[in-house]
Amino acid sequence: MREQDCIALLRHAGCSEGVIAHCRAVRDLALTYASNPIVDRDLVEAGALLHDIGRGVTHDLHHAEAGGAICRSLGLDDAVAAIVERHIGAGLTTDECSILNLTPCDCMPRTLEEKIVAHADNLVKGTRIITLEERLVRAIALPRRQRKRIYRLALEVELLR
Repeated sequence: MREQDCIALLRHAGCSEGVIAHCRAVRDLALTYASNPIVDRDLVEAGALLHDIGRGVTHDLHHAEAGGAICRSLGLDDAVAAIVERHIGAGLTTDECSILNLTPCDCMPRTLEEKIVAHADNLVKGTRIITLEERLVRAIALPRRQRKRIYRLALEVELLR
């Protein structure tokens, strides 16, 4: 899927120019992890560009769930929808989704492409790339298990660079 097609979908979904700029920054960073031939670069690019498509509907945690539904309603590849649904932090378990009043489902990133986009999103604040240390400081209010998950995801994905 071409960049201009993804941007058109973001605009059609009601995403602001700020969200679109953030998605481009996440895409740029995510592609730095996608040079390994076992990674589907095109999927990383499309998933990163569309990861916040649900922000056209809501800016809370429900944006990932809404984004996955939007992707499926548009007939996009399920692999793209999965990236969108699983990009929050370093993923959410079924129990965590229930506690957060989301549809109870496993939203843990499984594929390399899902992990790359989730990690890149963790390291982009607006359009600025931040350090892992800064990300962990920003996550201090999260439960310890979620902070550890963000750290472990970073260790795994950083090996791809």
